[in-house]
Amino acid sequence: MDGEIIVTKLSAAQGPDVVELCRRALDLPEDAAEADVLVDTLWTRAGADRPVVALGAYAGADLVGVLICSVSARETGLGHVDLVAVDPGRRRRGAGRALLAYAERTLAGLGATEVLLAGNPPWYGWPGIDVRYTPAVCAALALGYTQDRTAWNMTADLSYAGSPALRPTDAAETRLAGQGVSVRRAVPADLPALAAFARSTFGGAWDAELAGSLGRDRAGCHLAERDGELLGFAAWGSSRPSWFGPMGTAPAAAGSGIGGVLLRRCLADQRAAGVDAAQIGWVGPVPFYSGSAGARIERVFFLYRRALRDQ
Repeated sequence: MDGEIIVTKLSAAQGPDVVELCRRALDLPEDAAEADVLVDTLWTRAGADRPVVALGAYAGADLVGVLICSVSARETGLGHVDLVAVDPGRRRRGAGRALLAYAERTLAGLGATEVLLAGNPPWYGWPGIDVRYTPAVCAALALGYTQDRTAWNMTADLSYAGSPALRPTDAAETRLAGQGVSVRRAVPADLPALAAFARSTFGGAWDAELAGSLGRDRAGCHLAERDGELLGFAAWGSSRPSWFGPMGTAPAAAGSGIGGVLLRRCLADQRAAGVDAAQIGWVGPVPFYSGSAGARIERVFFLYRRALRDQ
């Protein structure tokens, strides 16, 4: 009957229906506008390197909720809920609870002993639950999840030509050239060197994010080098066209201005791609982004976790 919620696994053929539901259900306009990219990133692209399951909640023949979950490729025993969306007209009727219960059982079957309501890098849509999705925060607490971290994004305003985020880099690039440093757009052939530089310098596994930023529409990467040695990089559009990152500068080049140049070159690309407000995701060095691009802390996320028992 119409009031009964049935949860089932979805196939790739149902992708368009999932995107359409997300466009209706994601309350923040910046998320709804990128619903197609989010679904592709979290379901299709992420599925290439980790187990990913998409679930649908049905009331009769109507798809009223979706959930995408995955297993961490970095830490054994961790499952992630990457996206939950429930049709606005069907909220508070058990669809979200049913989806999450099914997801927990599914993740347990894939070896998870703990579930995080948090992004699963390198393919993620958000660091956690945006605090403006208040019903989702309430649901997480009601279902026994515990908040263990807070994360935030910074926003760089790209909506007008005089924005600090769009300050020209020509003078700085000329100064760097006088020091033997060249700055250029990266190409796919640079990927092996970029990935090796990122791993050796920062210890992170940014290979997939760098690959996702090279050779794709509405994405890009810039690098700085001297005598063939990489000194830094900055990328954008790997997960979502409006999101900037990752980026990194070699410790030996700290204070040289390379980071600010690479950042603003990427932001200029995003502006050219039609992005009015770039999201600098999961930010660490707040003062750097504030000073280099006039960015401000705007999106705040709560990250939750819960141990699985007897699933």
